[in-house]
Amino acid sequence: MKLQDLKKPLQIDEIDFRVQSINKGKYATILAYKDARIDMNRLDDVCGSLAWKREHTRDNQNCIVSIWDNEKSQWISKEDTGTESNTEKEKGLASDSFKRACFNWGIGRELYDYPVIQIKLRDDEVMEYQGKFRASYNLNLKKWHWFSQFVDGRISFLYCKDEKGTIRFRWGEYTKDMDTTSQNHNLKDECFNLLEMTGYDDDTKEKYKLLIQLADEDGLISLRDNFKSNQVDRIDNGMNYNQTDIKKKLNENG
Repeated sequence: MKLQDLKKPLQIDEIDFRVQSINKGKYATILAYKDARIDMNRLDDVCGSLAWKREHTRDNQNCIVSIWDNEKSQWISKEDTGTESNTEKEKGLASDSFKRACFNWGIGRELYDYPVIQIKLRDDEVMEYQGKFRASYNLNLKKWHWFSQFVDGRISFLYCKDEKGTIRFRWGEYTKDMDTTSQNHNLKDECFNLLEMTGYDDDTKEKYKLLIQLADEDGLISLRDNFKSNQVDRIDNGMNYNQTDIKKKLNENG
């Protein structure tokens, strides 16, 4: 068990985004946050499901997250306090105190370094209610595509497109030759993220998504490098991915 792995930045698909507020100029402040299940998964992956535990005190206001230390033969604990949510107050309080205790262990701590995300909304994405703007049903952040990079555990680049492929936010500098491992992305995750930044039409993206799923490591590296350089060859040029069923699958899918 390497406790340092708890501090590795969360992958972008492990992070949720929601509207925190909308000002009179129709600029939305977007909050990046983690779900308690992400903390559980990270603790299971790094420590093992039998080597950590959580306890709640003060009617769920406080949470203690403990990890078993084999060398010392004892539990090592960290504690924090949560706040109630607007819905399901008791459950929300327990979840929030747990997430905050996990911040103490380093899980998702990089979220504190995220830039202020302010996005100009379109007229159909906002509605006025009691003199204030709020998000309309046309604003669906869950369908937006986000991409991030990290340097030494700190975010260095953040980018997103909406479901129509329009760039809505860009911050920092994209490092083209950054090592995938240092970003805490596996090759497939990085290829999927880079594909969303290429601007290809939906049919082309679907074909590349199939290639990403089928490609071996050499093929993924080739795809990644080509996506980064924005000089991807056409699929029917016959890139070699050492996968005998790629052409067959592409033909089956039109």
